[in-house]
Amino acid sequence: MRYLLTACLATALAVLAAAASAFDSSIPATGLPSASQFSASLLPEQEGVVSWKTLAQVEPVKRDGRVVPEFSKEILGLDKRQIRIQGFILPMDLGDKQKHFLISAVPPHCPFCLPAGPDAVVEVLARKPVTYGFEPVVLQGKLAVLKDDPNGLLYRMTEAESLASH
Repeated sequence: MRYLLTACLATALAVLAAAASAFDSSIPATGLPSASQFSASLLPEQEGVVSWKTLAQVEPVKRDGRVVPEFSKEILGLDKRQIRIQGFILPMDLGDKQKHFLISAVPPHCPFCLPAGPDAVVEVLARKPVTYGFEPVVLQGKLAVLKDDPNGLLYRMTEAESLASH
């Protein structure tokens, strides 16, 4: 009996050691990529489509005792203009058709959390419902750069329409 327990314990320890060595939680010396860097591998740049690298040109700054976003001149130049953006739909309602949703630089990985920070998410209000799917979409609409949104959003696209991706 003692031999059997020792053998079982040894086997269990060997399995745990193998599992522990297979799990690598180390972070590369260069750090993890930002959402805009990671999205470049998933969403090849398209002519006429604003890149997530552009939308990432925002820094938090402390002003009047608050932390507020400070946008690059390039981003401020997009405010209230028609733009195109590509990304992954994060539905906010049930169903396969969405009129109010988020579009993200990276695909969702958890149904309860955003896959990226505020610079890699745009709130979308569509003219007509957009079909939800797991593949990236290209949208066209009017961009609003949100300088003081109570929800922490940085961008909103209104009058959005889905375009066939290339």
